[in-house]
Amino acid sequence: MSLPPKPVPRPDKVSLWRYVRLFREDILSAQPARLYRAWMAEFRTPFFRSYLVNDPELVRTVLKDRPDDFPKSDRIGAGLRPLLGNSVFLTNGAVWKRQRRIIDPAFEGGRLRDTYPAILAAAQAAGDRMARLADGTPQEVEAETSHAAADVIFRTLFSIPIENEVAARVFDQFRAYQRSQPILNLAAFIPGPRWMPRFFKGETRRTAKAIRGLIGQLVAERLAEIATGTAPDDLATKIMTTTDPQTGDQFDQGEMVDQVAIFFLAGHETSASALAWTLFLLAQNPDWQDKLAAEAAAFDGGFSDLSRLRLTRDVFREALRLYPPVPMMVREATRPERFRDRMVRRGSQIVLSPWHLHRQERLWDNPDGFDPARWQTENGKTCAREAYMPFSSGPRVCTGAGFAMVEGVVLLAVLLRRYRFDPVPDRIPVPVAHLTVRAKDGIWLRIAPRQN
Repeated sequence: MSLPPKPVPRPDKVSLWRYVRLFREDILSAQPARLYRAWMAEFRTPFFRSYLVNDPELVRTVLKDRPDDFPKSDRIGAGLRPLLGNSVFLTNGAVWKRQRRIIDPAFEGGRLRDTYPAILAAAQAAGDRMARLADGTPQEVEAETSHAAADVIFRTLFSIPIENEVAARVFDQFRAYQRSQPILNLAAFIPGPRWMPRFFKGETRRTAKAIRGLIGQLVAERLAEIATGTAPDDLATKIMTTTDPQTGDQFDQGEMVDQVAIFFLAGHETSASALAWTLFLLAQNPDWQDKLAAEAAAFDGGFSDLSRLRLTRDVFREALRLYPPVPMMVREATRPERFRDRMVRRGSQIVLSPWHLHRQERLWDNPDGFDPARWQTENGKTCAREAYMPFSSGPRVCTGAGFAMVEGVVLLAVLLRRYRFDPVPDRIPVPVAHLTVRAKDGIWLRIAPRQN
């Protein structure tokens, strides 16, 4: 079996302007091959220096040991502000800590059990929708996984299915936003104050405004329901009624719009990417697909039965290793540092790349291969602790990481119980990274009803 597809790296040395062009098209193929072995690499521009860090000890320093010394860089985040505003994804310091104190209780273990029925309902609805595609002809599955992931978000946040009129309009506008917004804005290379013009496309501004307007409508309706005591007990209600234990504050309507925007971006876009790549990997590895189908056949759909989906969980973890939805994270050094005998200046950009760390040739056995059994090996267990971070790590770990793992496993179990997914040999997907790691021309598979 051939290795899963991987972007062709650029030559080791290119001009700054060629690098900018490559980066705007795809941040993965814009990187040189040496990053799969390097512990650390330096990149220079006329305005700043950046350092890609692949050394697990340095990753731990930045994300876990001293996160306040390495806040999120605004160079990448600036490109997302039209949609995300001042959401928890973009903030730092005291503002971010306050936001997490209000958000985190909604995703604690006990709440996940409460949210689970909505996740299962969305998975079953996805299985029903897929029936129209299960005729053995090539189908583009990223569109279907996007639909399914968006449905999960709306059902768990606002207790409405994707078929709801407002939910459907948000989904449509978000797809338009994705097409217009590159991950790299001019601010990523030219420093300047927050008010400096960022030269967003007109379509980017229009769709971001439309999405925020629709989310604002949902938030306003929920505030009214909370006031009258008729609000459902879902994630939106939990977050909007949670009080910061330190300040006594709650999110106001504008703040809640910011947070819902990132929940939709992070929860929908990343889950859709992960699920589509997992289905592709299973189509390429029918023996593993058969194992998961057998496991799914014994799954009764109950929350307590999730522990039986061990192989499904390992396959999903392996897909997240090979195709982490968020391929790179950028932090900024707030003071001079010494990393691996190199002086890192204040203001330098520290790039943490799950894409490269998950394929680090000095750490992983068979780093480019699909091997879900690795998670039961000593190498896999060690790397899981030191070199695996699909949801980031440390205090800024994704608050919905546990939610995402349950969502992915349940969607896989429901779909594999009903359908077989087969490859389309002449349509091998090419990974590219914009907001997340997606396929350049989509992921095409043949879908057929599974014979029980």
